[in-house]
Amino acid sequence: MAGGGEAGVDLSRKFVSESELDERRKKRQEEWEKVRKPDDPEEAPEEEYDPRSLFERLQEQKDKKQEEYEEQFKFSGSLSACFSAVIRTFTSVI
Repeated sequence: MAGGGEAGVDLSRKFVSESELDERRKKRQEEWEKVRKPDDPEEAPEEEYDPRSLFERLQEQKDKKQEEYEEQFKFSGSLSACFSAVIRTFTSVI
């Protein structure tokens, strides 16, 4: 198959041409000029490169959200246990 493998994958979209990179840099520089403060450098900072696969990056985000979710309910669970203890103490006094 032309431009791809046996599965019909278009390999040309996996690569970015130099002209596409230049267009992105120009656009980023224009956006930078709109928000740049006098203290900031004139050139837009380069984008950070993350060598990890998309799966690894998404997995990290998922894990962080899961930890936040568990932390949120861990705190509410401890409050619930505290209130239960107070109520038991209060009812045993009465």
